Amino acid sequence: MSSYLNEAESQANLRLRALHRLTGKNGSHGSRLNASAALQALHDLISSPATGAAALALLHELQVYQVELELQDEELRRSRADLEMTLSRQVQLYDFAPVGCFTVDQSTALRELNLTAANMLGAERDRLLGRSLDSFLAPQSAHALHVMLTGVSDGAPTEVDELELLARRAAPRSCLC
Repeated sequence: MSSYLNEAESQANLRLRALHRLTGKNGSHGSRLNASAALQALHDLISSPATGAAALALLHELQVYQVELELQDEELRRSRADLEMTLSRQVQLYDFAPVGCFTVDQSTALRELNLTAANMLGAERDRLLGRSLDSFLAPQSAHALHVMLTGVSDGAPTEVDELELLARRAAPRSCLC
């Protein structure tokens, strides 16, 4: 047990000496280390018979840590690619849904809408963003939408309601909210 403590003290001491040699400070972990200076310090420590074994153990520890980081990086890259693919698929499902989907804020400004919704409103999606959904609804439907949004913001249960879109080159249409 005492040899284990001596080895742990030796490695801790070795780490402090290496940090001091690299940074000129005692144990400052926040400073960025110069890679060539780190290699030179490690070489010096390995070359010394008194610190060689502990320096090799430290080198092994650093190599294992580097491999762990590389594996984590690979996993993060895979996860990111999977998430991007899933997001792309969801965006396509949303955009090409056979029903119009709208996201509005409390003042009924259009924040998001799919291609079907833009077609229902008779304009390009980018030109519709920020416009009020009220301007596309019959007056009684605009009022019903405001009542529903007020209820949602107050935490009241909401019911699906049918809203009538104003006529755009065709007969009036309705949508569900």
